[in-house]
Amino acid sequence: MTSTKTYAMWRKLAERPLGNRLFSVAMSMRVPYFGTILPTVVDMRPGRCEVRSPKWWGVHNHIHTFHAIAACNLAECAMGMLAEATVPTSHRWIPKGMTVAYTAKANTSLRAVAELPEIPAFGAEPFDLPVPVSIMDTEGKEVVAATITIRVSPK
Repeated sequence: MTSTKTYAMWRKLAERPLGNRLFSVAMSMRVPYFGTILPTVVDMRPGRCEVRSPKWWGVHNHIHTFHAIAACNLAECAMGMLAEATVPTSHRWIPKGMTVAYTAKANTSLRAVAELPEIPAFGAEPFDLPVPVSIMDTEGKEVVAATITIRVSPK
């Protein structure tokens, strides 16, 4: 499997001091809307990605908790980086749909983990791939559960 440019950059930078922050800034420049949540990618590999986001006034809602749509942005960020590390360069992917359950107030910074139960075979036929994403607060309590379905197809 040939790595995407995104995953190759992650592997190059991740082991260096502040490399994950540099990668996260570059990611936010490439996908500017991600920048609104000030994400930091802390783990990225085929089948798994973890992204953290601080609670700051830019993600507050009217009751000063982490805004629901900012949390969705965090889920999409984690899913997107998982897809970049997982889907081979012979294929492309695009989000098709998202289901979200807001299970508790998000009063703290958040950590999103996108993780596939198993990595699928990437063949000649297009398919839908549901990517589960769990978003937890700093105490490890899940505050958002999302599933983002991506359409994967050969180029």
